[in-house]
Amino acid sequence: MSRYCVAGNPVEHSQSPFIHAEFARQTGEDLTYERLLCPFDAFSATVRSFAAAGGSGCNVTMPFKFEAFGLAVHATPRARLAAACNTLRFDAAGWHGDNTDGVGLVRDVEQNAGVALRGKRVLLIGAGGAAAGALGPIIAAGAREVVVTNRTLARAEALASRHAALASPTSATTLRVAPLDACGDAFDVVINASASSVAGVPVLVSGAVLGPEALAIDLMYGGHSKDFLAWARGRGALARDGLGMLVEQAAEAFWFWRGVRPRTDSVLAALRRRLDLP
Repeated sequence: MSRYCVAGNPVEHSQSPFIHAEFARQTGEDLTYERLLCPFDAFSATVRSFAAAGGSGCNVTMPFKFEAFGLAVHATPRARLAAACNTLRFDAAGWHGDNTDGVGLVRDVEQNAGVALRGKRVLLIGAGGAAAGALGPIIAAGAREVVVTNRTLARAEALASRHAALASPTSATTLRVAPLDACGDAFDVVINASASSVAGVPVLVSGAVLGPEALAIDLMYGGHSKDFLAWARGRGALARDGLGMLVEQAAEAFWFWRGVRPRTDSVLAALRRRLDLP
């Protein structure tokens, strides 16, 4: 039986064990999945111990996605672009790293929410691990303009710089960086990939960023996303939490580990019932 885990701090709230148990039941794959709490100063040692004890791979959550990239001997192109990994596979030939966040987000937006990103104006709030994984797939989906904004503008600029070749003058996407208080208005899609919801601080941008019938997504879920979703709904936006992205990125990680792609619709529905969320 193969062992997997979600590694982070905190992890007690993580729904990944439930999701991967459902995927395993659905596909007949023989595996276990657990939570692995990593001390802030001992992520690498903790994950190495899990692998040495027979672990086959792990998901990585905040705040270790950039550190996880450094552990991957082999990284997928999207992980290299993000310079962050949320998925590791422990192979004898060397650890393999991937970043499934962005593809999970795009699938949730386009398939579950029914909003095509091609030709849309997108505001990406944040420049941490989640934003790093999201930016490349958003550009690849054909967004007309992507604006990255963050408390520390230098981090947003560094993130955008790594993606400059992808959003080249010949591509469909204009990529720019802007401060929180001057990031523009009337976006079609607003994505909160910052830690503001976890920290319990007010929404970092003004309501003017929401265009008519905009889609506003917080990558958190449950109590953490409540304030952002209320803020968006109060301004007429279609508000969506991060549960769909969580399930979609997990399915991509499952495929990366097992070579089997599970269905996500029934698992997402079961997870919403489990958490008593609409």
